[in-house]
Amino acid sequence: MEKQFSGGKILWLVTGDITRVPADAIVNAANAALRGGGGVDGAIHRAGGPVIMQELDQIRAAQGGCPTGSAVVTSAGALPARFVFHAAGPIYRGGGQGEAALLASCYSTCLRLAEERDLRVVSFPSISTGAYGYPLEEAAAIAVDTVCRHIERDQTRVREVIFVLFDQGTHDAYARALQRLQPAVE
Repeated sequence: MEKQFSGGKILWLVTGDITRVPADAIVNAANAALRGGGGVDGAIHRAGGPVIMQELDQIRAAQGGCPTGSAVVTSAGALPARFVFHAAGPIYRGGGQGEAALLASCYSTCLRLAEERDLRVVSFPSISTGAYGYPLEEAAAIAVDTVCRHIERDQTRVREVIFVLFDQGTHDAYARALQRLQPAVE
């Protein structure tokens, strides 16, 4: 599924493995400790190789971890990208702990990092919907809304955002979120 924006910008929804989709930056659903993990995080470290963790070790030594809702940048190692943006998503605790704002901040921070580096193509997973338990429909709506608001701006350098979603159920939730939003971004 795709959504086109003025100026040739486009948002894609695809089902697949984020480590195989070429982009200028691949977003990793990381943990705040930046120590690697399962799911998307584990897949990115396996596919990208040890250089990514070596760079994260240096970041941890310099600043500690990564605050929830923020992101840090490493090279992409063997991944088909130039950078990995390691975004620390929120653990879902019922929705009353600022989780929505923190999740939106993950996406907007990564888009800001892309702008700062003059990148054109960014791929995102579904942040916080795995082990962190964020309800999929709510997370998809936040992700799609945040990204669409960014790429519909005239001054953005980002031309293409690809949501690379692990399975059909996740893809379907993002498609529903995009369909609900479409009248607002036409």
